[in-house]
Amino acid sequence: MRERLRELGYAVGRFPTGERNALVDVPDVRVGHTTLADGAARTGVTAVLPHGGNVYAEKVLGGSHAVNAYGKPAGLSQLAEMGTIESPILITSTVSVGPVWEGGLRYMLERNPAAARDRDTINVIVGECFDGWLSDARALTVRPEHALDAIAAAREDEAREGAVGAGTGTTCFGFKSGVGTSSRLVDDRVLGCLVVSNYGTRRDLHMLTGRPDPAADGGSAQPPTHGGSVLIVVGTDAPVSERQLRRLAVRAALGLGRAGSFASNASGEFAIAFSTAHRVPHWTDRPHDHFSFLRDDSSTMRRLFEAAGEVVQECVLGSLCSADVTDGRDGHRAEAFPYELLSRMAGVRARAAGAR
Repeated sequence: MRERLRELGYAVGRFPTGERNALVDVPDVRVGHTTLADGAARTGVTAVLPHGGNVYAEKVLGGSHAVNAYGKPAGLSQLAEMGTIESPILITSTVSVGPVWEGGLRYMLERNPAAARDRDTINVIVGECFDGWLSDARALTVRPEHALDAIAAAREDEAREGAVGAGTGTTCFGFKSGVGTSSRLVDDRVLGCLVVSNYGTRRDLHMLTGRPDPAADGGSAQPPTHGGSVLIVVGTDAPVSERQLRRLAVRAALGLGRAGSFASNASGEFAIAFSTAHRVPHWTDRPHDHFSFLRDDSSTMRRLFEAAGEVVQECVLGSLCSADVTDGRDGHRAEAFPYELLSRMAGVRARAAGAR
């Protein structure tokens, strides 16, 4: 039975966690997964809903950052231009972006009958990680209905980690990983995060432990060294602007560095950040510059930046700790991450009894 990082007696950083130590600790945020693990398929879809209403009619402010833009996400160019998110954030396998985008679009069209009648279109955001070492990606197993299923499954208490949803077939440092989630309480606000980790090889473990792994080149066949990809989703109820959310996404990337990524050539690594503090009506002539935001030089903003790094690091470690050994296509096997390595990692400490 695999366990979460804090269940194993370890913690990252200094901030306390929310109740579930998950992205869904941000009020009204929902997460759902569709997991496909039959035959040669080890893939799936993860959906993040910024709130429980109609996200197109009531958008949230958002920002993104490309750590390494070697990737195939959809919808990030409009997010960068407009600073708003108007669909669920969907995550899947690289070659499944198309059908998942269609599923997300169908979901939004059903709820917005006036959309796509003229030039009033919908920007569906889809992130991706390549899971083709464990899953038969060429089979194109993921279909639009699987995105709809993930959205329908979205709940306010979804805190599972490991081989679920978009993380069903991913690996990290040559071990089985998947979805990781965590949260931090910052003053009177919540910062939550979800990561699909998919980077690094055994020989890169020194980036985490500070020393070479003697088994780096031995054992069973390992994922190739040239691929990967990471998708980070950060959510908060702090009143921050789209510009500040882009800055928060950049700080999330620093946490990825603490978790051993150096953004290798073919590892597309993206961070998306959103705030639920304000909603932007789709049909309005009033600009949203009347919203009130935190000052850039406020102590809360500083702490949010710090918390973004530590929450991403914990998400990556959580994805490794919770994922079990997985057999995939053509006899490929991803072994479970050895817990004994945790005690050798910088920034990971023994958790005080009773502490969050």
